[in-house]
Amino acid sequence: MKKLYTRTLLGSAILAAISITISTPLWAATDAELEQLRKELNNAQGSIRQLETKIKNIEQKGTTQVTNEALVVVTEEKETDSNFEVYGFGQVDYIQDFNRVNPAWDSTLRPSRIPTTEGQYGSDGQAILSARQSRLGVNYKVPVGSETLVTKFEFDLFGVGADEGQTTIRLRHAYGEWGQWLAGQTNSLFMDADLFPNTIDYWGPSGMVFLRNPQVRWTPVKGATSFAVAIESPGVDVDTSGPLSSWPIQGNETFPDITSQFRVNDDWGHVQIAGILRQLDYETIGTPDNQPDGGDTGWGLDLSSNFKFGSDTLRLGVVYGEGIANYMNDGGMDMGTERLTEDPMAAVPLTGVVAYYDHYWDEAWSTAVGYSYTEVDNQRFQGAEAFQKGEYASINLLYSPAKPIMMGVEYLWGQRTDNDGDTGEDNRIQFSMKYSFSSLGF
Repeated sequence: MKKLYTRTLLGSAILAAISITISTPLWAATDAELEQLRKELNNAQGSIRQLETKIKNIEQKGTTQVTNEALVVVTEEKETDSNFEVYGFGQVDYIQDFNRVNPAWDSTLRPSRIPTTEGQYGSDGQAILSARQSRLGVNYKVPVGSETLVTKFEFDLFGVGADEGQTTIRLRHAYGEWGQWLAGQTNSLFMDADLFPNTIDYWGPSGMVFLRNPQVRWTPVKGATSFAVAIESPGVDVDTSGPLSSWPIQGNETFPDITSQFRVNDDWGHVQIAGILRQLDYETIGTPDNQPDGGDTGWGLDLSSNFKFGSDTLRLGVVYGEGIANYMNDGGMDMGTERLTEDPMAAVPLTGVVAYYDHYWDEAWSTAVGYSYTEVDNQRFQGAEAFQKGEYASINLLYSPAKPIMMGVEYLWGQRTDNDGDTGEDNRIQFSMKYSFSSLGF
């Protein structure tokens, strides 16, 4: 388009100059008329040079607007599309582990992955370097009708499930939201993402609800006070340790989970209470009518808050329920063996606690310190090696000389306690460097 404008402008100027020279027959012109024609030609040539200069500036800095009467040169600053953002960061973690955890999980600290048998995963002392926290995402917002359509897609490289221990794509968010309705995968309504402290360990405190879940969500009340309900993807983890360890019992997900959340935000922070109701079913593979089978009701309440003191934040949370381990950041199973009869499995009670304080020494330096635990009330016939309690504590010193840059060091401690009282612990130091980017800038 710029080239077309350029040709049009130069052509118009040249034609104007030619028209000036031929508007009066030269053989009939007087000396005074010839002198006037020479002046008009010189002016036209000057106009052409000025236009050429403007066009060069336009091509380098701005855009053009052509009207029937004039050329208007508009110099603009760099354009940004506030509706679309590509963002993420590259991060590397160097972890010096003084003990030993499950090798598939050695790039983060999960108490449930700490062995309670000496030498189970080899000798103590491991050096780990990992780029799995690195992240890439896109946000897009566009007005649709009277509402704004918001979409988000984000992944990191921390393999879990069948990919645990691998540096591979792991979906974090993939959802759209328009008006009161959200559909896709994002934070469960049962969790409070603002409870997560300013730590550099990937997995974080064990005693908090933390699950990104496929869901359909309705939020009829938005603003400083909000209320939402959702149906979410169910997941039933069944512990068959103990007398039923050889039985091929598995979870049976017959109904979606129902979650709800009520939240109040203010200048001092926020308070949130969330609830969940679940149908926990199970069945046995390869037996007549998949017997034994059965079910139980799972439920939970999660109370969390942030209290702000200037730039500092106190984060507190407590959760209690039965059969909610699937939603916890770490530890426990939804169902365990409670009886040796036709319906042996029952929901396992669980308590989780988080207490962290984020302190900012100045604009560049900060520290997060705190403690968290998950504890279950094991069912009567769960095995001796079944998870009973996981504890997690950390303290760090982080430095951010500019918004896109962060580096720091963190000490972490974790301990696992089994159903029979056996314990194992892990101590480690983590050094991290992170460089962030955004198409919208910082």
